[in-house]
Formats: sequence, C-alpha cells, structure tokens
Amino acid sequence: MRVPYLPDVMWEPIVRRALLEDFGIGGDVTTEALGCADRAVEARFVARQAGMVAGLSAARLAFVLLNPFVRFEIGIKDGDRIEAGDVLAIVQGPARAVLGGERTALNLLCHLSGIASTTRSIVDLVEGTGVQVCCTRKTLPGLRAAQKYAVLAGGGSNHRYRLDDAILIKDNHIALCGGSVVAAVNAARLRAGHLMKVELEVDTLEQLEVALAHGGVDAFLLDNMTVEHLREAVQLIGGRAITEASGGITPHTVRAVTETGVDVISLGWLTQNVTALDIGLDIVES
Repeated sequence: MRVPYLPDVMWEPIVRRALLEDFGIGGDVTTEALGCADRAVEARFVARQAGMVAGLSAARLAFVLLNPFVRFEIGIKDGDRIEAGDVLAIVQGPARAVLGGERTALNLLCHLSGIASTTRSIVDLVEGTGVQVCCTRKTLPGLRAAQKYAVLAGGGSNHRYRLDDAILIKDNHIALCGGSVVAAVNAARLRAGHLMKVELEVDTLEQLEVALAHGGVDAFLLDNMTVEHLREAVQLIGGRAITEASGGITPHTVRAVTETGVDVISLGWLTQNVTALDIGLDIVES
C-alpha cells in the first residue's frame, strides 16, 4: 500500500500543543525530583495488540521538540500491519526528553493507530467490491488533518477536509431553499466555479428522481437508505453521477451496502468513535 504523507510542519502544531498542555508551567517534576533527568536511556515502542500503525512522525516529534539530539529509529512505517510484541520504534536520549514526551507520543500514536486499524477492518470487509471507504468531517477539533491521515494509513479515503472543498447540499440547506431540491441545486450551480463539484444529499427515492430529472448534480449522498432502496437508487442514477451511501452503516451491514453498487461509503465513526490501539513504551534495562 502507498504510504500516506503528512509533513512535519503539519504535525508540529498538534504535538507542540499537546506537550505544552502536559508540561504545564513546572515541567516533569517527577523525573527532575528523582535526579535522573540527564541520564541516557533507550526505550522501545512495543505493540500490545495487532493492528495498523499511524502517527510515527507525531511520536518522533514529541521527543525531538524537547531535545533535537534525541535519536528515533523507526522499524516499520505508517500503514504497516503489526502483531502483538512487534517493536515499532526505538528512542534514545536523556530521560528528561524521553519521559517528558512519552505520554504525548503514546496518546497520538495509539489514537491514530486505532483509527487506521478500524479503517482497515472495514476495508477488508469490502475487499473486491471496488468501493471507497471514506471518513467524514466528524473529527476532533485541531486533529482533522491527523485523523484523516490515519484513515489513509488504514487503506481508506478522505471525504471533504473543510467546508470550502466542495458543495454538499444537505437536508438543512434544502429546508433553507423552501424544501426544494431544484432550487437548492440551481443556487449552488449559479455560484460554483467550473472546478467545484456539487453533491446532493437525498433520503428518499422521490427526491432522487426530482434531482435526476433536473440535472446539475455530480454526486448523490444516499442517506440512511435501506439496502433495497440503495440498489434501486444506483439503478436510477445509472452511472450519471457518483453514488455515496452514508448513515447507519455498521461492520455487520457494510458488505451488503457495498454490494448494491454504490461507489463510496462514508462512515463518521471511523474518526468519531475510536478505540485506541494498545501500544506501550518500555525502557530497556541498562
């Protein structure tokens, strides 16, 4: 799998904020009090369970921002599958930096690896269908780029990053246009540039038929439809627009949803309901 890329300049603000939050105004008083802050140590990131990895750059920066001379050796790369007991990376440096950055590194690495692992589990379930597994904008404030990166590391795809990426007309937008799908699409097309895509959310086949008769839609978000209605919607659209299924999709239903012929499934819980992957940082006895 092609490894996703997020430059350090995008990771750094996230890691820096986390470190400042953790250090407060007094720093790591425990390590300083024990009198071992300058002692050279080696510690290993070890997987406690199987899964996918994401966020190694964030983990590295948690130490390097505290001490630029810390060595951080990566044994694998983001997007790799791991098993319990695998060593992901080794960090070497003074205890002040290693213990000071430990929690920030693990918080980000475990959280993002959890997203990657969850995403991969869904990608595996729909293997062979050609359907894209997408996340949404349901991300934690300040962590959107990192969480969407983790979805890519798990083999998924990204939906919109921001409100300005594309026009997505949802039910509340239609309500503001007097309940008219046609009025909403017309207003959007009037203001959209030639490179701006227009996606329309529909939750009934009747809405879909009206929109198809009018035209002007690049993609349809088929919201909370049954498998039977999704299949019928795909047939009605007939390849004239991208089809996206969303709402109420679970690991138990995802295969049936993808087999309706939709092009994309979007799952907000990939980034919203995250179980962290269990990874530990163990100091090697010297």
